[in-house]
Amino acid sequence: MLLVPLVDSYITYLENEKNMAKMTITSYNNDWHDFFNYLENELKYDILSLDINEINHTTIRKYLVYLNDRNLSKSTIARRLAALKSFYRYLLKKEIIQHNPLDHVSSPKIPKKLPQYLEQGEMEAVLQQPSLHSETGIRDKAILELLYGAGIRVSELVSLDLANIDLSYGYVRVFGKGSRERVVPIGKEAIKALQLYLKKARPLWSIKPEKALFINQKGGRLSDRSVRTIVNKYCRQAGVKEILSPHGFRHSFATHLLDHGADLRVVQELLGHKKISSTQIYTHVSRKKLRKVYHLTHPRA
Repeated sequence: MLLVPLVDSYITYLENEKNMAKMTITSYNNDWHDFFNYLENELKYDILSLDINEINHTTIRKYLVYLNDRNLSKSTIARRLAALKSFYRYLLKKEIIQHNPLDHVSSPKIPKKLPQYLEQGEMEAVLQQPSLHSETGIRDKAILELLYGAGIRVSELVSLDLANIDLSYGYVRVFGKGSRERVVPIGKEAIKALQLYLKKARPLWSIKPEKALFINQKGGRLSDRSVRTIVNKYCRQAGVKEILSPHGFRHSFATHLLDHGADLRVVQELLGHKKISSTQIYTHVSRKKLRKVYHLTHPRA
């Protein structure tokens, strides 16, 4: 069977049956285009007529060398291999192939990085930066408060519709990875910021009917790139040591909850993590902080 139609059917399977997030699908597509380029440009295959059985263990080994020669990061190489491994598991499951050319091919080991986060005082400084004397500042304040107050991903934030928030009860309905739905409570500061945005800023930009919660000055849904720019801007203005991405607000949300005694399972639920192991990295951050406080304050440390 031809490789390209099999990859297309696999991507459709991920979208329709596995309900994978759009960003994950895009990442898989990018990884596959890289592999196709390698097959065409390095091995001189005609990609449209290439049979799946022509790809063997040697092909994959050469691809690994090709990736390493380009000085790509270990995480990028690991992700490219993960895309291939997932595809071949699918082919084995469907009984399209009998042998997996990725058997005994190891991914590079990636050292676990502790997530970047802000101390509570630093976060407060960032949250105070947007000016409430302009519509843009009012909107940006609501974005920052919601990112930190609910711990949601940037993709989840820009996907929010007006119908997904209930300020009277204080919660937001979020659709996370794999279209998994969860309801997250939001605090009084986020509620106050959102109420101000919905009253003073959003109506002025809402030129046409738009269901999105956060919109730009032209009335369209705000992009995740715009949110990244907003977060970066106010972190710089506050002069904090770490210039965070929106995901850093999520890290700060989880870390501060655990610092104040929240149960790990509750934090897992709030973050929408499928596995507890994804949440456990924040316990390492809290322990690191505990050790630091101990060594700074204990007389015999």
